[in-house]
Amino acid sequence: MRVLIGCEESGVVRRAFAALGHDAWSCDLLPARDGNANHIQGDVFEAAAWMDWDIGIFHPPCDYLTNSAEWAYGPGPYHQKVKPETLVGQARLDAREAAIEFVRRIMALPFPKAVENPIGVLSTRIRKPEQIIQPYQFGDDASKATCLWLDRLPRLVPTKLIAPRMVNGKPRWGNQTDSGQNRLSPGPNRSRDRSETYPGIAAAIAAQWGATERNDQ
Repeated sequence: MRVLIGCEESGVVRRAFAALGHDAWSCDLLPARDGNANHIQGDVFEAAAWMDWDIGIFHPPCDYLTNSAEWAYGPGPYHQKVKPETLVGQARLDAREAAIEFVRRIMALPFPKAVENPIGVLSTRIRKPEQIIQPYQFGDDASKATCLWLDRLPRLVPTKLIAPRMVNGKPRWGNQTDSGQNRLSPGPNRSRDRSETYPGIAAAIAAQWGATERNDQ
């Protein structure tokens, strides 16, 4: 199959499809982190028009689509120190609207597709996801609720359940501290690393959706 993985520079999902013999291409404004030649650095909609894709998997940036930092959408004053690079007020509202419109354009592409994003405003502004999955359902010791909006693709079937450790009666996985926070330390790559698709989910996507017959009817 010809597979387009949009908004991915890590190559995780691309490599999973390629390992099964598919003609898989990633696309992002950034260069491929692994330097692979099957990466289109540029606009995802130009890439979508580049060839007749059988399916597309899209990971639109979630910065303004999640439910985090909701305080920053208000007019202020703000209860905490605002970093210079943080959009607030109307500028942040405008960025959210642009992000929602970006996803709408992705969903309008003509080939079968899946859109992946954390829990956030897409559920109320566009529609509820067809499925919410967790890495621990696919063999990875991690918790990260991930929504899937599916167009002519089936729901993913969990492959291997990883049990949590229990801390004061609460489940915790390997990517979490005992209090439930993400273990990743603050740094310039924290957002990038948190958004990367877990390998178990990538393998399930390639194995299950790569076996889907194209049906545009």
